[in-house]
Amino acid sequence: MTIHSSHPFLPPPEDRDPVRRLRGRLPAPVSVWTSSNGPIRGGWTISSMLVADGDPGELVALVNEDADWWDLFRKTRLACVNVLASRQSRVSEVFARVAPSPGGPFRTGEWVDSAYGPRLADAAAWVGVRLVDADPEHSGWGLLVRARIESVDLAEGRIALQHLGGHYS
Repeated sequence: MTIHSSHPFLPPPEDRDPVRRLRGRLPAPVSVWTSSNGPIRGGWTISSMLVADGDPGELVALVNEDADWWDLFRKTRLACVNVLASRQSRVSEVFARVAPSPGGPFRTGEWVDSAYGPRLADAAAWVGVRLVDADPEHSGWGLLVRARIESVDLAEGRIALQHLGGHYS
């Protein structure tokens, strides 16, 4: 086994995708979008999103169409957007399917049911949304998903988790 001071599989700078490198230089919010239908629960980590102010306001997100949660959201048209707090990076990794969670992703963190989907205790904010279009267009590699904001609950004193340059802060 060799110990590397840098990532052993990182391509040389001249071979790296400049769009991906640009994205890595911009701070991104960290959220887990969840939906449920009876006993069925699903969720996915989403960082490519923005808030569109208006009446009604919307969240616009890039969603991986292969995410197991996407079909559930399309069916129910409802989601709880859990804006993760500063110490919830493990939840992000579990719902992005890059870290294990024996028993399933909802075993990581404390979850309670809401009208929009499972809600993570101690998140920085919770947003109840309704899907605008179940067949959105692609934007880059993802689906350009619009969701109308129906409720917002902000947790005072909790700092939202962000991702920048491959690290959480």
